Amino acid sequence: MYDNYHCRSPKVVGNLRRYCREGGDMIKEGDMIKEEAVIQDLKTREAKQLLKDNYIGYLSYLAGEWPYSLPITYYYDKAKNIIISYANEGHKIEAMRKNPNVSFGVTQIDSVSEWRSVLVHGKFEELQGIDAKYYLHEFAKGVSRLLRRKEGRDTKAISEFSSKIESEQVPIVYRIMIDGMTSKYRDQ
Repeated sequence: MYDNYHCRSPKVVGNLRRYCREGGDMIKEGDMIKEEAVIQDLKTREAKQLLKDNYIGYLSYLAGEWPYSLPITYYYDKAKNIIISYANEGHKIEAMRKNPNVSFGVTQIDSVSEWRSVLVHGKFEELQGIDAKYYLHEFAKGVSRLLRRKEGRDTKAISEFSSKIESEQVPIVYRIMIDGMTSKYRDQ
């Protein structure tokens, strides 16, 4: 409920000021003014759940003087608070070896005024040998579970990744050790 304010009153701020610009004159007690969606911080547990409930995010890294950002498939290990992924040898891996500071973002968009977003800051760490095979297996199981739960489809991911685990040429498996995160949401 709003008190009786004339639109030129210094007490008129925010949504009320917008109401006045749109042709309102007096705001009387009982008038309903639609509240505008406000961007707010997500709680840490909600941000971690957003990471856990998705498997595609944007990895950002520096290569020389230029920032790059590209989509990757990932698995978030909530217990260890790490992002797991893999790639073939190339530009991205070379750049992260030189500068391991990265960021990683996930956004869930329902509409322009309803979304959730988390941005992680951390360090790239390349995994070797048995650790690489173990984390690649965890990645495959985690992503397959998500695909079954979210999209209701059974995937061949386990066998696809299992063959990579058994092969001589293991892809470059890495984790992002999370140093911090920031997260926001907007609801109508």
